Amino acid sequence: MKMTFRWFGEGQDPISLKNIRQIPGVTGVVSSLLDIPAGEAWPEERIKSMKDTITDAGLDIHVIESVNIHEDIKLGAPSRDEKITNYILTMERLSKYGIKCICYNMMPVIDWARSHLYYDLPDGSNTMRYEANFINNISPEALAERYAKESETYEMPGWEPERMKKINEALRAYEGMTTETFYTNMKYFLDAIIPHAEKLDIKMAVHPDDPPLPIFGLPKLIISRENICRYLALNPSQYNGLTLCTGSLGAKKGADIPAMIREFGAEGRIHFAHVRNLKFENDTDFYESAHLSSMGSLNMYDIMKAFYDVKFDGWIRPDHGRMIWDETTQKGRPGYGLYDRAIGANYLLGLWEAIKA
Repeated sequence: MKMTFRWFGEGQDPISLKNIRQIPGVTGVVSSLLDIPAGEAWPEERIKSMKDTITDAGLDIHVIESVNIHEDIKLGAPSRDEKITNYILTMERLSKYGIKCICYNMMPVIDWARSHLYYDLPDGSNTMRYEANFINNISPEALAERYAKESETYEMPGWEPERMKKINEALRAYEGMTTETFYTNMKYFLDAIIPHAEKLDIKMAVHPDDPPLPIFGLPKLIISRENICRYLALNPSQYNGLTLCTGSLGAKKGADIPAMIREFGAEGRIHFAHVRNLKFENDTDFYESAHLSSMGSLNMYDIMKAFYDVKFDGWIRPDHGRMIWDETTQKGRPGYGLYDRAIGANYLLGLWEAIKA
């Protein structure tokens, strides 16, 4: 298991690589080039610059999160082949600079959703929260405006203002799409890229839908064990794998996360992991808690024990954390402050060491 930390890149993240380098046990970062639109090939010089910046700081980078999938690919539009060609070109350039894993998602239009970006907790910290009734009674435009106002400093990936101008058009494109058609379109993409992933030795790791609940009438596909089984079966290659996100899958009450880790880990299909906790308020509403098991609804010991039992040797990062110790929007993106994630990383590393001992 290799512990990493999400870093959004120069000019996109107020947390410095110097600070990340000082977190015990964290050896690398997971990053991206957020300003490059989905469907365009990443310039090689930008990839090299990102890699040099990170390695010069004493850290490594082997995982990219994310190389986003253009909507034309998800929709099966005639222009998808051009977008897939650019995706493969990006993979080739990333491979040249040592990238071994690409995290991506197949969520239509909306990458993620929360009702609150900064929900106050009794201890004085704040966190992201999901309230189903709120989400079910708000328009995507109004939600985007709420995010822009609350986040203040940074655009939220997947909710960029320019992208939101075309949100209704994007939603209409999915009207009438069946689950079968969506899976067919996903298979077309996988069959095109996986042979290149095998040649380049890049593991493709799909991220589950976040949250695994209905939003704006869009199809939700990668939300359960059964859905993951079907997605992985679309292309049987070991390079077609999973980002096991405990928070996304765990947001569906009753999901057995350790069992999923044991099943898909034993098959060698988990390439990357996001590990975080959440606290259920009822069957659908939750907030993102500290990583500590007693603070949330997920048992972190059972989760890390499952990773250990399947001899997981991929990359893990602490996922969303609270904003604590007077962090503000100028000091971190919602869910991505420095301090709580650093505590989370060391909590997970401590569990791993104890399990190993």
